[in-house]
Amino acid sequence: MTINADTKIGTILKENPDALEAIVSISPRFDKLRNPLLRKIMAPRTTLAMASRVGGCSVADFFEKLQPLGFQIEQSNNSELPSTDENTPPGFLTSIRPGEMEILDVRPVIEGGKDPFTLITGKIKDLKPGQVLQLINSFEPAPLINILSKQGFEYYVEHVDHNLVYTYFYKNADAGLPDEQPVKSGQDWDAVLQQFENNLMVVDVRHLEMPQPMLTILEALDELPQDKALFVYHKRIPVFLLPELQDRQLEYRIKEISDSEVHLLIFKG
Repeated sequence: MTINADTKIGTILKENPDALEAIVSISPRFDKLRNPLLRKIMAPRTTLAMASRVGGCSVADFFEKLQPLGFQIEQSNNSELPSTDENTPPGFLTSIRPGEMEILDVRPVIEGGKDPFTLITGKIKDLKPGQVLQLINSFEPAPLINILSKQGFEYYVEHVDHNLVYTYFYKNADAGLPDEQPVKSGQDWDAVLQQFENNLMVVDVRHLEMPQPMLTILEALDELPQDKALFVYHKRIPVFLLPELQDRQLEYRIKEISDSEVHLLIFKG
């Protein structure tokens, strides 16, 4: 398997479970991957580029550990998260006024065996311009940072200790979540469907609870051949998936069947 900076940790572990110990050996911050629940939450959403920021290491450190396990390295990809200097709090944090910060501690949610992703994004959606969300967690939420920074949110990460991380998200006037952005029209749905009539992979995620629909779709896309399209049965428009599709340079079409059923076609342009 060939890997690069954009390869997900989950994809690597699926290919070779022995990669877990190799990754954990890179940084003490990766010890949490030994926890099955945290691994389920983070690994499918975290690229090597994201993980390198969390672990305070480089993507090359991952390549060095994974190459002996049989992984081939594609070094031309240089995807990185925006950097932040933890020693210099940004202006939005130093000038915050009483009542402008919401606080959300998701550690009890994770300890209860649940994924806090939907809860977090719900809080983010409720933020008004000029407000800040302080997210309290035991690890840095790199995938969430990646999504929100691309939507115009500013952020700052404070590592209090090995098991306590504060992440601050600031909503400025231009920031917005994916469901506040326009969705591509499916006007040419029939033409695209006909194009891939005999070359469809099909997944049905209508019965799955969040965040499994998104994870299932992303896993299917990792295996999607160049000449095929992924046909998805969904309950709703997967707004948090759309930025990921754009990042992967994938095309998509959406057909709304009813209030509780949506069909998607995802394919390589």
